Amino acid sequence: MSNVPADLKYTEHDEWIRVEADGTLTIGITDYAQDALGDIVFLDLPEAGRSVNKDEAIAVVESVKAASDIYAPVAGEIVARNEDAIGSPESVNGDAYAAWLFKIKPANADDVNALWTAEKYAAERA
Repeated sequence: MSNVPADLKYTEHDEWIRVEADGTLTIGITDYAQDALGDIVFLDLPEAGRSVNKDEAIAVVESVKAASDIYAPVAGEIVARNEDAIGSPESVNGDAYAAWLFKIKPANADDVNALWTAEKYAAERA
């Protein structure tokens, strides 16, 4: 697998997670996911203030091939969504790791430890 940044965490649902200095999590879809989806044409992202459960389907990425749910990697509260990505969904195809989708304040910071490492994600997708 080509592009799996080592400084990020991952899920089995092909999402990447960056742990920010303030403890919030920035979430997007992996390069593998955007490549599999093809040209992304629409993003339906959760509103700030929404409480979410781990593994809850909370967003949708639509491409010319299919629509795919995006799942919350941890329980918590949505604190932001990427309005720029909503306006230009194709930006996710351009750089999946720069075009984040939403941010979560985790209900339990320890939940982050259960997320996959880059090595585990790469091995699962090999």
